[in-house]
Amino acid sequence: MRSSSLNLVIYILRRLAISIPVLLVGTFLSFAMVAATGDPLGELRHNPNISKEALDSLSHKLGLDQGIVPRYFTWLGHFLSGDWGTSIAQGNALQPVAPKVMAAFGVTFKLVVGAEILALVIGIIVGVLAAVKQYSIVDYLATTLAFLLFSMPIFCVAIVLKSYAIEINGWVRDLGLTDILGNPWLRTTSPEQLKTDGVGDFIASTIGAYLLPTLSIMAISFAAYSRFQRASMLEVMGSDYVRTARAKGLANGRVIFRHAFRNALIPVTTLFSVNFGSVLAGAIITETVFNWHGMGTLLVEAVNKNDTQVMMGWLVVIATSVIVANLIADLVYGILDPRIRVG
Repeated sequence: MRSSSLNLVIYILRRLAISIPVLLVGTFLSFAMVAATGDPLGELRHNPNISKEALDSLSHKLGLDQGIVPRYFTWLGHFLSGDWGTSIAQGNALQPVAPKVMAAFGVTFKLVVGAEILALVIGIIVGVLAAVKQYSIVDYLATTLAFLLFSMPIFCVAIVLKSYAIEINGWVRDLGLTDILGNPWLRTTSPEQLKTDGVGDFIASTIGAYLLPTLSIMAISFAAYSRFQRASMLEVMGSDYVRTARAKGLANGRVIFRHAFRNALIPVTTLFSVNFGSVLAGAIITETVFNWHGMGTLLVEAVNKNDTQVMMGWLVVIATSVIVANLIADLVYGILDPRIRVG
């Protein structure tokens, strides 16, 4: 037992040691690409109310008069010390970047985590059932639903859900079934715009605000997880050790969940770790449809205003989230299959 625990700790430390250089290389490439987008002070240079001396002073303060490598290490030193810089976009000038990015990240993270966990759990259950009952009505229904959701872009899912929610809200309002403040239960805007009266109304309104965007994000992910789980489960159930377990006379449920299910989770774990980062970064469509002010909205605003400090903060947070998700996946690999951490 002690040797197994020690191997797991060494495995985690090894994966962490690999992740740190990857994150550094990723931040440098991101910094170089952001720096190549143009002069972040371009709009300010066309402002007649700002003197050349003030622009030169700001340029020196931001390190724009240095090369890429010195600027990167200067930025990295400040970033690691907790100073993410200040926004240089007009209208947001001199506002700290860190609180702005982390506030947006909190909004998106809460939305994506709930959607991805629900999609993963339901996708695994449906995938296992479809594999165990291969070519049955359950399998055909799961396959049809997965392909249907795969074929629909996420903006289409979001718009359809929002349109139906507006109609349902109209019917509910006509029946007088609204909350205390007269608002419909299905909210089509972000929780920031909620007006509630009491704890119960707050909980119900928050659930109503999260429901539609969560379903939008969950739909595509569920389709992927269920199909991967089905394919992985079928492959494992056809392996030699599963056939041997059946030949020994073990109960079907024991064979499925004791011998097959654990190994069948490994490909789905890989997909989840990769998909989580992409969904986190790509939530802009859902946020736009439902008027959420998260990471997607923040990135669009930063790109439109060429706000390099905000863009770098956004990229580092997303890159860190992807690496953390992969580290968690590596840890799950080691738990599901001890042979992985030994190797």
